[in-house]
Amino acid sequence: MAYYIEYNSFFFKRLGGDKVPGIFTALALLFKELSLFVSYVKNNAFPQPLDEKEEEKQIELLLKGNKNARNKLIEHNLRLVAHIVKKFENTGEDAEDLISIGTIGLIKGIESYQSNKGTKLATYAARCIENEILMHLRSLKKSRKDVSLHDPIGTDKEGNEITLIDVLGTDLDVVVDEVQLKIEKSKIYNHLHILDDREKEVVIGRFGLVDGNERTQREIAKELGISRSYVSRIEKRALMKLFNEFYRASRKKVQND
Repeated sequence: MAYYIEYNSFFFKRLGGDKVPGIFTALALLFKELSLFVSYVKNNAFPQPLDEKEEEKQIELLLKGNKNARNKLIEHNLRLVAHIVKKFENTGEDAEDLISIGTIGLIKGIESYQSNKGTKLATYAARCIENEILMHLRSLKKSRKDVSLHDPIGTDKEGNEITLIDVLGTDLDVVVDEVQLKIEKSKIYNHLHILDDREKEVVIGRFGLVDGNERTQREIAKELGISRSYVSRIEKRALMKLFNEFYRASRKKVQND
């Protein structure tokens, strides 16, 4: 999983400086957590499913914002990822990639589960896992149709192939350097379109993406007239969306290299 390693370094290289945007720290921690859950699935080290009574107890704690309950529900439902990934064995995609994507889907499912909707947790989580994998496969299909900077688009007078990067007339190394210099908050800001309005408000406020003033969850809760725990859930949901977007971008970049 070369792109997975690159994705890891993408965030942790940005944790080396003294002034690192809080949002990159949050995303890096999210990556570490995902890596742990993925290792369970890859090694078939599944905790036994919770019995009905214990699951109900953990769900109740989850809805109150208890992080330990959240983690426990994720861990005890990891076997769902392995089960659903098997359904996509004939796609030709790397199993480890699908496990990683499926685990993201599981985390999203646990984070967004509402017991009052009448759907069992396992059913809802399985649907989230499958949807995440399907979106990933659709994204791959689309990206393979995209034009690479190095794809030949014609020939010059001497019959030499001309690539898109030749036409642009820009040194690719210079482009990469410029992107690296501007990749911090501007890159996050450019991906805000994938968030809904409330998620944007929370992320912009929490990580100071506009004015540089990072506010606490409590301050944002007061500003928006909602509870702090609700702000926390919105923030986690938004970070997961951004995390997934960077994950896809990293996957696409390695495919084109």
